[in-house]
Amino acid sequence: MKSILLMTALLAFTAAAHAEGASCSATAGDKKLAGAAKNSFMKKCETDAKTTCDTQAADKKLAGAAKNSFVKKCVSDAVGK
Repeated sequence: MKSILLMTALLAFTAAAHAEGASCSATAGDKKLAGAAKNSFMKKCETDAKTTCDTQAADKKLAGAAKNSFVKKCVSDAVGK
């Protein structure tokens, strides 16, 4: 039960950040992160984005190449440059 609530909160947070258009890179820059702190933040942000994008792909009932393409673009948009 706790894991379901945690996942829901995580997805809501990630979706909100993604909806605002704030990429992981932009957020890291706004927080003035550098070095190991930035690397850790970016890795967690990318992992969270992949989870969210996989969920969105499942909701859209995508499979195969369509799913892979969607997830790749979704994660790329969420992470930024």
